[in-house]
Amino acid sequence: MEVVMNKKTVVIYTVIGGVVIFGVKMAAYFMSGSIALLSDALESIANILASLMMAFAVHLSETPADDEHKYGHQKVENISSLTEGLLILFAAILIVEKAIARLLNPVALHNINLSLGISVLATIMNAGLSWFLIRAGRKYGSIALEGDAKHLLSDVFSSLAVVIGLLVAEFTGWFFIDSILALLAAVVLGQMAINLVRKSATGLMDQSCPAEESKIIEVLSRHKGQFLDFHAIKTRKSGNQIYAELHLSVVGDKTVIEAHQFTDHIEAELKKEMPQVILTIHVETTE
Repeated sequence: MEVVMNKKTVVIYTVIGGVVIFGVKMAAYFMSGSIALLSDALESIANILASLMMAFAVHLSETPADDEHKYGHQKVENISSLTEGLLILFAAILIVEKAIARLLNPVALHNINLSLGISVLATIMNAGLSWFLIRAGRKYGSIALEGDAKHLLSDVFSSLAVVIGLLVAEFTGWFFIDSILALLAAVVLGQMAINLVRKSATGLMDQSCPAEESKIIEVLSRHKGQFLDFHAIKTRKSGNQIYAELHLSVVGDKTVIEAHQFTDHIEAELKKEMPQVILTIHVETTE
């Protein structure tokens, strides 16, 4: 039976995948005692919490507009993404704390080969989940899914670095490398968290959408001669929905019906080419 894929289904798969991957990573940590592998597992806790929050955000974002939220609820995805960035930052701080403690009191690791094999398995699973989320995020235009995908992708790279470093530690006996790798992973997580927070905050502050503005200008340019000019173009993004408005000047002898029909035509043409854009045109007349 074919599974009908939508954002909610994607989120369910993500939460289940996160729990399984966390269990695999914790198994690798308990077998080896590696603080680097523990840091890898701790990040998975942030993944699970973020995925649960994303589930709520996706559900709420698809709720129809109401009297209190006439523009819909899409911006909850930005809030989810922002919170996820803060959770990642918190995980990075925990990793730093544990890494410094182990650096001051290094201990020998055990069952490295088997533990690394398990860790590689978890990394492959993470990579597959990240790829799945990247495709879903692009398909649905969801910043919440995109944020989770980038989170998991950074986890893949940091996990690979941990595996390589621990192999070096196993062959050289330099077990302090375990703590160094954990610190480097924390730096990567911190940078990723800051970027995610910045992007989420930008969406909450109604940043303009240059690409969509250019498309609107292109559509209007096809109808030169039917109006005098246009100005005051404004755009803002709310989740995967973009709201745009502009002022259109027409000659004074044009009737209200004619002006309304023309603006309807422009809005319909733009909607056909850019379904995610809702355009509002304010008509002005001149003598």
